Amino acid sequence: MSGKDLSGPANLSSVGLAILSVALVVPFAHRFKPDKWYGHGLSVLALVFMTSYPVAFAIRSFLFQSFSMPSNSMVPTLVDGDYFFASKFAYGYCRYSVPFGLLPVDGRVFGVAPQRGDIVVFRLPSEPSTDYVKRVIGLPGDKIQMIGGLLHINDVPVRLEEIGPYSSDDTGPAKQQRETLPNGVSYFIVSLTDGSVGDDTMAWTVPEGHYFMLGDNRDNSSDSRFRVGMVPFENLVGKAVRLFWNSKGKDYSSRQTLDGQGK
Repeated sequence: MSGKDLSGPANLSSVGLAILSVALVVPFAHRFKPDKWYGHGLSVLALVFMTSYPVAFAIRSFLFQSFSMPSNSMVPTLVDGDYFFASKFAYGYCRYSVPFGLLPVDGRVFGVAPQRGDIVVFRLPSEPSTDYVKRVIGLPGDKIQMIGGLLHINDVPVRLEEIGPYSSDDTGPAKQQRETLPNGVSYFIVSLTDGSVGDDTMAWTVPEGHYFMLGDNRDNSSDSRFRVGMVPFENLVGKAVRLFWNSKGKDYSSRQTLDGQGK
C-alpha cells in the first residue's frame, strides 16, 4: 500500500514560459534605444527575465499547476511516472492552493464543491505539507461502505462490470473493472486480489464539509478507508484535468483527458 501518493509540484516548462515572455515583451523592446547592435537583444533578454517569473508564478498560483505521480495507487487512470495538470480555480482558492500564505484565511474563496468522480489533488489532513491525488467518491452526508469488494453509496451498490485481466510491470496480474457512480461518471479500476483488507469495511458517514476519497487501484491505495480519513473541503488543491507526460516512457495517449474521465 502506497504512502505518499503524489510528489511535489513540478515547474511549468521554462521553454514555454520564455516563448510567452518573448511574445509579450518584444513589441515593446523598440522603445529602448541601445547604442550598440547587441543592446536590443540584451534589453529583450532582460525584459524576458523580469517577466517570465511573475507569469510563471501567476499561472501556477491561480490557473494550472503540474504534479507528478510517484505511485500506482490510481492505476489504471494514473500510473507511476505520470505528469498532469491540475486546475487551481476549479474549486476556488484556499490557503493550501495559493503559495506562500498569500490567502491566510480559513475556508475557500469562490468555492465550488467537487462532483462525485472528480480526480482531485488535496493536502493530507494529518500531514498538510503532503499532496495526495484520489477520486472523490463520497459527498457530505453520504454513507460509504465496501462489501465484498463492491462499493456501496447510501446502501446502494454501484454498477460494477468485469472487463477482463489487467497486467503491467508495476502491478502484476489483476482484474480490470468498470465502476459507474450514481451520477453517471464511469471509469476503470483494478482489483489485485479478492478478500483484501479494503474489500470489506465498516460504514462511514461523510461529515458536513468533507469528502471520501478512493484510489482506482483498490487493493494498493492509502485513501479514506485507511490513514487518509475524511478530507476537508478546504484541503482541496485542485482538479486533475490533463495528463501530459510520463517520465518512464509509458504510453499515455489514451489517458490524457482526466477532466470528466470516463463519462
